Amino acid sequence: MTNTKTQPNQGSDIINVENLINSYNLKLDSLTRDLQEQKSMLQSILDNDTEYSQIAQETDKISKTKSIARQKALKQSNAVSIIDKTKEIKNELREVKIAMSDYLTQYITLSGSRQIEAPDGTLMDIIYSARLIKKRT
Repeated sequence: MTNTKTQPNQGSDIINVENLINSYNLKLDSLTRDLQEQKSMLQSILDNDTEYSQIAQETDKISKTKSIARQKALKQSNAVSIIDKTKEIKNELREVKIAMSDYLTQYITLSGSRQIEAPDGTLMDIIYSARLIKKRT
């Protein structure tokens, strides 16, 4: 808890929510491990199937040939300029999304509302998608 100015019930509410978050985070970890284990067992079955293995090897060869042809085609000057333009647009899109998020947060703070009206009159809800990531040390 970082906020020391909490109301009496707010402190216990925060602790309850923290406990729920930690509980669900452990459940996510457990389910992720279970899923990896199941995927590993399934991959083992596929690896031991001769028909599947043979077809997979043939597919890999075709995929490598396709990849070489793709790289060759993308070296053309018009393809290179399109790739560069695509990278520019992706960077701009990322910057606009960050700015939009900041402006939406500012709007909520100033207006107290999680809805905003578009120029065409459409009401839009402002939502957040929160997730946990481990802090890098």
